[in-house]
Amino acid sequence: MFAFEHFNFNVLDLERSLKFYDEALGLKPVRRKTASDGSFELVFLGDGKTNFQLELTYLVDRKEPYDLGEGEFHLAFCTPDMEAAHKKHEEMGCICFENKKMGIYFIEDPDGYWIEIVPVK
Repeated sequence: MFAFEHFNFNVLDLERSLKFYDEALGLKPVRRKTASDGSFELVFLGDGKTNFQLELTYLVDRKEPYDLGEGEFHLAFCTPDMEAAHKKHEEMGCICFENKKMGIYFIEDPDGYWIEIVPVK
């Protein structure tokens, strides 16, 4: 018997990513862990509604972008107000793909990860 705990994205600029996830999705840090030698920092973000968390891993010495492969993975968030969400993300300039027929769209974070936005069903 298993339950979802968290999902990880590695990020190059922790402060930029924290700002993006707060502004785009309202995610806030719920806990942090810093390596005793200062080589990495983990920040777990929560939505304040569920127990699921997004872990952002920041490796201090990493300078090159992460290879996201073919990008065939993503997180999905639901919203009761697609119109307001779309407007906000459009203003932020982070919408990277829309499927109007399905009523969904994707936003892209500063490191190239895609996040699907779907209506509450």
